[in-house]
Amino acid sequence: MLFRRKKERLKRLMPEKEQKDPGRGVFTRRALLLMAAQTAALGTLGRRLYDLQISNGDHFAKLADRNRTSKRLLAPPRGLIVDRFGVVVAANRTNWRALLLPEETTDVQNTIERFSAIVPLDERDRSRLGREIRHKRKFVPVMLREFLSWDEMARIELNAPALPGVLIDVGTTRSYPFGPLLAHSVGYVAPSNEQDVAKSALLALPGMRIGRAGIEQSQDTLLRGQAGSVEMEVNAVGRVMAELDRQEGTPGDEVALTIDVGLQQTIQNRIGDMAASAVVMDCRNGEVLAMCSTPSFDPSLFDSGVSRAQWAEWTNDQRTPLIDKTVAGVYPPGSTFKPAVAMAALSSGAITPTDRFFCPGHFDMGGARFHCWAKHGHGSVDLHLALKYSCDVYFYEVAHRIGMDPIAGTSHALGLGTELGIELPQQRPGLIPTPEWRQKHKHHWNGGDTVVSGIGQGFVQVTPLQLATYASRIATGRAVGPHLVRALNGDIGGQIDPQHWPELPMDPKYFQAIREGMFAVVNEPHGTAPKARLTIPGVEMAGKTGSAQVRRVSRAMRESGHFNSASLPWEYRPHALFICFAPYDAPRYAVSLVIEHGNAGADVAAPLARDIMTDTLLRDPVNHRTQPGQTVADAG
Repeated sequence: MLFRRKKERLKRLMPEKEQKDPGRGVFTRRALLLMAAQTAALGTLGRRLYDLQISNGDHFAKLADRNRTSKRLLAPPRGLIVDRFGVVVAANRTNWRALLLPEETTDVQNTIERFSAIVPLDERDRSRLGREIRHKRKFVPVMLREFLSWDEMARIELNAPALPGVLIDVGTTRSYPFGPLLAHSVGYVAPSNEQDVAKSALLALPGMRIGRAGIEQSQDTLLRGQAGSVEMEVNAVGRVMAELDRQEGTPGDEVALTIDVGLQQTIQNRIGDMAASAVVMDCRNGEVLAMCSTPSFDPSLFDSGVSRAQWAEWTNDQRTPLIDKTVAGVYPPGSTFKPAVAMAALSSGAITPTDRFFCPGHFDMGGARFHCWAKHGHGSVDLHLALKYSCDVYFYEVAHRIGMDPIAGTSHALGLGTELGIELPQQRPGLIPTPEWRQKHKHHWNGGDTVVSGIGQGFVQVTPLQLATYASRIATGRAVGPHLVRALNGDIGGQIDPQHWPELPMDPKYFQAIREGMFAVVNEPHGTAPKARLTIPGVEMAGKTGSAQVRRVSRAMRESGHFNSASLPWEYRPHALFICFAPYDAPRYAVSLVIEHGNAGADVAAPLARDIMTDTLLRDPVNHRTQPGQTVADAG
């Protein structure tokens, strides 16, 4: 009875719902567990969303943007090359081209085949493409075709849906307004190769060119500039939909040369189609005003590609148009070498200007006879007469007395047989032979080698640039060095100041004695170069002739009385040389001229050098600041 009463009291105290549903407690616990699991899942999801949208939002936005955009580097415009008056001699012109982005296409080879069906690719293009695709990263564009016409571009755009990763781009290519006129000194550019790209990744960009010769090569790093960039919107198959942003590259430096294009053209017109080279220098500071090497070539062909036929034509031409004769052509200097021999003898004390030697027309030594160019000789001559008459016997005797080492040392000091540091590649140093040099080549040096070297024959070899430098140093007594770069971005270098160049370690009176002998060559009766005499009133020139044999002339041929080198085949005739400076009383310009197989320096080279010096003096480029289109002579 008591138990029943307690049970009824408990029922009254329990909530009404629990009285109706005794399993409710179990359900509540399950709901709580489920709610906790849902809350944890939502929390994890919320945390992940926070990471994606807040913490790492920028990162994933960039990743998404990359699927929509494509960014690549742009080749910068190459720096201009101008002459001393600002006339552009190497410029840039627009070049439309088709590029392929390998990362934007799933089948590169198929895309190339489709492109070739629209714009034909030759075997050279295909070979180049294969190399570039193998060696370049997929994000670096490769050049499909350059120099597209409007019709070719229209066909590419019309078929764009079938060419994923292909786009038309505009860049620049090199142009040379004066063509062959400055091909050797300015040089040319060409596409980079694998070795170039390994040194600089910038050269992997489509449209990048690298200098292969001349100033284009020596100043290549300065001329390149800095890359730009372009950002494009692409669709899912890699087709370009729009250009979003473009930052053009920074152009390379502007290089101003010492060359005067007008003077260069005038000299070129005078030389014509002869195989020849001429250099004009400001003998006070070494500025090279003209460098002509003929025949020449069209430098623009190297940018677009030289055909096999054209290459064969150049390389088979015995006049060697591809060689810059001014710095890479080496020639026996002949009698133009005699002032150097004289300076060596005077400086060593072996002779004085008044010492005399007798010339009977030959010099005998050890059973060998060395002939003078004058069959009957010049009689008794001192230094002045020896230079004036270009007496071989005098210089045979002088060379024999002092030996070859002093001659070599003096020649190097005067700029012969040594590198001169001009801003040109592929220059050759020439050679002033010595007994030590001969022994290194496993041969014996004998007295005859010294004797023939005394008149600039034998193993002696120099370049036309060295001859112009040599004439400048004789004229001024200073160690002037030739240079082609006058200014970078308008900043003129200090080398244009004559005081920049030190005095040579020779006695000034010896320079004067040699200058007087060279004056006599041109201006006194019976000098060897009367045809070089200037006709400008009040202006006189000093010079030295030279004829350099390219094959031995036997004693029998000389003594026969019937030998005439002009009758020989062209390639066997002597070279004709002439060096000079003017005005004589205040030297300003020096000229060297070498005419290959021209036969006689006095008859062929001397009058041409006179005309070149006359043009230079009348034009007077170092004392004028003219605008393009004006003649310098009229500007003063």
